[in-house]
Amino acid sequence: MTIFSVQSTLFTRASVALLSSNGLKRFSFASSFSSAALYSPPLPKTKKRRFPIVSAVDIGGVTVARNDVVRDDDPTNNVPDSIFSKLGMQLHRRDKHPIGIIKNAIYDYFESTYAKKFETFEDLSPIVTTKQNFDDVLVPADHVSRSLNDTYYVDSQTVLRCHTSAHQAELLREGHRRFLVTGDVYRRDSIDSTHYPVFHQMEGFCVFSPEDWNESGKDSTLYAAEDLKKCLEGLARHLFGAVEMRWVDTYFPFTEPSFELEIYFKEDWLEVLGCGVTEQRILKQSGLENNVAWAFGLGLERLAMVLFDIPDIRLFWSDDERFTSQFGKGELGVKFKPFSKYPPCYKDISFWISESFTENNFCEVVRGIAGDLVEEVKLIDSFTNKKGMTSHCYRIVFRSMERSLTDEEVNDLQSKVRDEVQRKLNVELR
Repeated sequence: MTIFSVQSTLFTRASVALLSSNGLKRFSFASSFSSAALYSPPLPKTKKRRFPIVSAVDIGGVTVARNDVVRDDDPTNNVPDSIFSKLGMQLHRRDKHPIGIIKNAIYDYFESTYAKKFETFEDLSPIVTTKQNFDDVLVPADHVSRSLNDTYYVDSQTVLRCHTSAHQAELLREGHRRFLVTGDVYRRDSIDSTHYPVFHQMEGFCVFSPEDWNESGKDSTLYAAEDLKKCLEGLARHLFGAVEMRWVDTYFPFTEPSFELEIYFKEDWLEVLGCGVTEQRILKQSGLENNVAWAFGLGLERLAMVLFDIPDIRLFWSDDERFTSQFGKGELGVKFKPFSKYPPCYKDISFWISESFTENNFCEVVRGIAGDLVEEVKLIDSFTNKKGMTSHCYRIVFRSMERSLTDEEVNDLQSKVRDEVQRKLNVELR
């Protein structure tokens, strides 16, 4: 339910090329932002490439050159090649992929319940302005999500969207009133089995006119909130069957009141999505001050991991036929059968941190070297000595999803991690 609109400022080559073409609308509902320092400097560029360099990608029919997104000449740019290579892959548009299967199941629910009332958008460009990604959805100027530590910046005014809500304001200005927006979103994050720097979101948005709530005799906010809950409870039953549900009051900057829907699934409460009645400031800036609206946002990977029993988020990006062949179009909830569990390799690294150190920057360094061969990075020890110096010890778990790693290659990866951490993060190895 976050929203973003076009910023009236001078765009870079990337901004102009991407934001002016048809494939470049943006929209999504923000799930909770990660917490981190308000600012951390971008990592120094390195000439040593750990991934094959992709020279260009196709986004919504528009060819985007690497040099327009991975910018060595811009000190605010922090997009690595490993992230650029994911642009345009659009897993949500693959009908036989778990992400695409979940998306289509949600489409089926809205079509059967609200026939032809909701438009769908799924090829909007993930390259958006900071105004679209933050300002238009009322993200405060000092919010942690704006930092280089949390968000991938192309330049100071252009980012890879953090949520599909980045397209909300633009779609409203274009006259769309009920819509679903699905797309890939990007956030610098920790490394474990449930976090990945690229994932997929869907946002839903519905605008009501005074005639709608006047006929009901209800207050406009109450009318929208009740309609929202009825819609999403039906969606939960469509995906999970007859499950117990509960609503939890919460806070989002772009909705009031705001809620989270939880379901009781596999003997535990599971958060499914966030939602709420849209803040009037958002509607007013799109010329809809006399209207009321609701919005929701959900993560497709989160639902897919639960419904398909997929244990590791990295698997969604696998081309291994032992994974891809297990799923078919329209086959919701087919249980994933692990094809192998290769042994993990554990390596520890300890260092004295500097004031500018952040864990997200450390994880970016590890990902930049090991890619999807790293399964988890976990802080296992921290202490401060009498001189006030703080030491962190991290355990890095290397494990391939497709083969056994050799001692030689793991040692080589660990050696490169140590070199790059010391060079890029201004830390002192122990």
